[in-house]
Amino acid sequence: MTLENKLGITSSAELATQEERLSKKRALELFESGMLNKLEPGTFKTLQVIHKQLFMDIYDFAGKVRSVNIAKGGFRFVPAMYLLDALKQIERMPQSTFDEIIEKYVEMNVAHPFREGNGRSTRIWLDLILKKKLQLVIDWSKVNKED
Repeated sequence: MTLENKLGITSSAELATQEERLSKKRALELFESGMLNKLEPGTFKTLQVIHKQLFMDIYDFAGKVRSVNIAKGGFRFVPAMYLLDALKQIERMPQSTFDEIIEKYVEMNVAHPFREGNGRSTRIWLDLILKKKLQLVIDWSKVNKED
């Protein structure tokens, strides 16, 4: 079963292909337009803007906090009823050192605030924090997806 989408796609494989194609196109726009540089690093509002930009062509829920419980590979993400409180706590986490930033990123990943597209959105969110706070960047092509 596929998520309801704006494209009317019912095949999971086709939806994944179109998600990747369209979200990469929108990610490039985020970077090339300079829009990303205008966002405040480490806030949930920034993550929402990133998610909406990446997935606005695909899902009506782009940029919106999920209202359902989700799990992946046997791991249950923060229950929907606690999600808003968790997001407020994550936003308050410090982000002045590499370890603090990574801890904040991990907690946001555990929260998984959106129905779909959390990984792509939070990687860009993490990149923004690292760039603005520590002048660091990650070469994601050198990071094993399983890691």
